[in-house]
Amino acid sequence: MYRPAKAYIHLPALRHNLQVVKNLAPQSKVLAVIKANGYGHGINRVAHQFNSADGFAVACIDEAIVLRQKGFLHRILLLEGLFSEAEIPLVYQHRLDLVVHSFHQLDWLLNSQYQAAINVWVKIDSGMHRLGFDPEDVSGVVEQLEQSDKAFQIHLISHLASADESEAFTMKQIDCFESTTKVYSYPKSLANSAGLQEFKQAQYQWVRPGIMLYGAGQCESCHPHLKPAMTLVSEIIGLKKVSKGEYVGYGNTWQAERDTEVGIVAIGYGDGYPRHAPSGTPVLIHGQRVPLIGRVSMDMICVDLTDLSKKAHIGDEAILWGDKSLSVDEIAECAGTIGYELLCGITQRVPIIEVQ
Repeated sequence: MYRPAKAYIHLPALRHNLQVVKNLAPQSKVLAVIKANGYGHGINRVAHQFNSADGFAVACIDEAIVLRQKGFLHRILLLEGLFSEAEIPLVYQHRLDLVVHSFHQLDWLLNSQYQAAINVWVKIDSGMHRLGFDPEDVSGVVEQLEQSDKAFQIHLISHLASADESEAFTMKQIDCFESTTKVYSYPKSLANSAGLQEFKQAQYQWVRPGIMLYGAGQCESCHPHLKPAMTLVSEIIGLKKVSKGEYVGYGNTWQAERDTEVGIVAIGYGDGYPRHAPSGTPVLIHGQRVPLIGRVSMDMICVDLTDLSKKAHIGDEAILWGDKSLSVDEIAECAGTIGYELLCGITQRVPIIEVQ
């Protein structure tokens, strides 16, 4: 037997969310972003569910090779490009698409001995100022690729910084990308999850959905038909009655203002539940929200069951996130972070159970 904490992965939800993307961007091809172990859902698992995508996007060669070893023949884009010149043989061996975002990467590619065709995605810094060539350098980069004797298939790409937060800044980025790339007929990609939902003009030939494929993200309200793919659950393993004035948990941070029935749930930061979730963070028991009380510990949290309309028992299920009425983004907001981090942070000791 194992601890009652477990994560259910709803496979139909993954397929459904991909179809939502296709419906939102019917003229675009889809690069399903499955980096960071499929946002914590399992890279092989989600790749099978996103099999009808036109390609996958990952962060590094290790992730790409896992997919190739599992038999996936899709286009696979390395979003951060090469970390070392020594990776070039692997890019050609595994037929990978490659982002080039800096001059040292460009030099590695131009000076390599390989002649086979390769898809190169020139990354443009349209305002995020993280990776990418400055707009005034793009023409020179493209010219070097065009004039090379190697068989480069050129694409143009950038990334939106605030599509779920700032319309003005996003429009500035879109205008920058458009003005920089309008002279080229090469395939283009700009829209991430929030971008493809909110800014149709950013969809271009390829879209790159990430968090929305998992039914999460700050912009999930933009499209109410997305379904959460992960449900994190555990069980009540202890019940206590605490008198008014008594404390619960480490550090005496929570004091009972009334006689309180406390439930102890087997989940904690050792499982990936956020340690900084404050008292009041909701947990679902019998379909009713009850508040977390006291500090999150490594293996347990405590909840206030006093107002629960149905009597609680040992073994009752507690839903931490993933129910329609309790999203991972709400828990993340309570903890001062984002849903991405919580999904990616589920630890190895939490069993993953697939729901067909």
